[in-house]
Amino acid sequence: MSILSLIIKREFIAKVRNKSFIVMTFLSPLLMVGLAAFVGYLSTMKSDVKEIVIHDESGLFYNDFKNSEEYNYLDRSKESLASLKGSINAEKFEALLVIPKELDNKKLASEIKYISNESPSPDFVEELEATIAKRLTKSNFEIAKLDTLAIKNAEAKVSISLSKASGEKNVKGLNYIKVFIGAGFGYLIMMFIIIYGNMVMRSVIEEKTNRIIEIIISSVKPFQLMMGKIIGTSMAGVLQFVIWAILAGTLFFVASLFLGINITPPAAGMATTAAESSIGGMQLYVNEITQLPLITLVICFLIYFVGGYFLYSSIYAAIGAAVDNETDSQQFLLPIILPLMLAVYVGFFSVLNDPHGTVATTFSMIPLTSPIVMLMRIPFGVPWWEILISLAILFGTFFLVVWFAAKIYRIGILMYGKKPTWKEMYKWLKY
Repeated sequence: MSILSLIIKREFIAKVRNKSFIVMTFLSPLLMVGLAAFVGYLSTMKSDVKEIVIHDESGLFYNDFKNSEEYNYLDRSKESLASLKGSINAEKFEALLVIPKELDNKKLASEIKYISNESPSPDFVEELEATIAKRLTKSNFEIAKLDTLAIKNAEAKVSISLSKASGEKNVKGLNYIKVFIGAGFGYLIMMFIIIYGNMVMRSVIEEKTNRIIEIIISSVKPFQLMMGKIIGTSMAGVLQFVIWAILAGTLFFVASLFLGINITPPAAGMATTAAESSIGGMQLYVNEITQLPLITLVICFLIYFVGGYFLYSSIYAAIGAAVDNETDSQQFLLPIILPLMLAVYVGFFSVLNDPHGTVATTFSMIPLTSPIVMLMRIPFGVPWWEILISLAILFGTFFLVVWFAAKIYRIGILMYGKKPTWKEMYKWLKY
C-alpha cells in the first residue's frame, strides 16, 4: 500500500470514528426536521393583538378599518388628542392614527399622522395607506360626479393560468422552489467546505504544535501528507452526506405516505386538477419537483463538493502550515469566506431573476463560486457542456492552487514562533 493511501486511510478512520462525527451524522437530520416542525408550529401561533386608536375628525374612515387577528381598531374620535397621545406615551395602546378634518382631499392625504413609540412594519403602513387611499379615491369620484358602481364593475381581474407546451398545468412560484432546492445543495457545500476545511487546518496546526510533524515528514513528503489529509477528510464528508441523503429520502417517503402524496412523476399530459383540489395543490408541486433534474443535481453536488472542497481545503492546509495556532489563522480566513458569501448572494439575486444571464453564467464558471452558483442554476436546466466547462475550470484551478499551497505547506510546516505575513508567504512561493 502506498504512503498516500495509508495517510488517506488514517485520516478517514480518524474522522469517522470521532464521537462528534457519529452523533452529528445521525442527529443532524432529526434536528433539521425538528427545527422545521418547530418553526411551523411557531407560525401557527397567534401573536398578541395590537390596539390601534383612531382619531378621525373627518368621520369618513373609521368604518373602513377592519379588525384582524393581529390588529384591533378603536374609535376614539370624540376624545381629546392630547389625552390620546398621553395614552400612547403610557403604552396603553400600540399606536394612534390621527386623521384631521379637511375639505381638500389632496391636503388631507398629506396631513394624516401615525403616532407610536415603536416603528410599524412596512407592510402594515402600506395597508393603512391603501385603505385611506381607497376611501379618498371614492370620495374624489363622488365629488367629480362619476358613477362609482360603473367604475367598480368595469374593473378587470386577471388570473393567468400557467401551463406547459405538453398541456400539463404549471404552478406559480416554481422558480422559488427551484432556487430553494439549488440553494439547499449550495448551502450544504458551503457548510461542508467551512467545517471540513477547518478540520484539515486544525489537524495540521495540532500536529505542528505537538511537533509530531517533524517525525512524520522524515518519511513522508509534505505534498503527500497534505493531499492525504484533504482526500481522507473529503471521503468522510461524502460518507456523511450519503447517510444524510438516505435518511432524508426515507423521511420524505414516510411523510408522503402519511399525507397521501404520490411521489412518482405523472404521465405527460395527465390532468392534476383533482389532486390539486383535494390536497390544496401540494400534489402539483410535488409533481413539479419530481420532474426536476434531481439525479443530475445529486451527481453534480458530489462532484462539485469534491472539487470545491479540494480547492478550499488546499488553502486551509496551507494556512494551517503557516501559523502556530488558530488565533493567528483568523487574519487569513476572511479571503476564503468572502467568495462563498458572494456566491450565495449572486445565486439569490441573479439566478432567481435570470438563471441563464451573463452574471449567473459567469459566476457559475469562476472556480471559487461555481460550486454554489452552478448548483442553484441546475434546477432551471443547464446544458451539459456548461457543466463540463465549469468542472474543468474548477479542477484545473484546484491543481494550480494545490501546487502553490504545497510550496507554502512545505516551508511553513516547520516554521515556529513567528506570525507569517502575506509578504513572507509570497516569498515562500518562490522557493
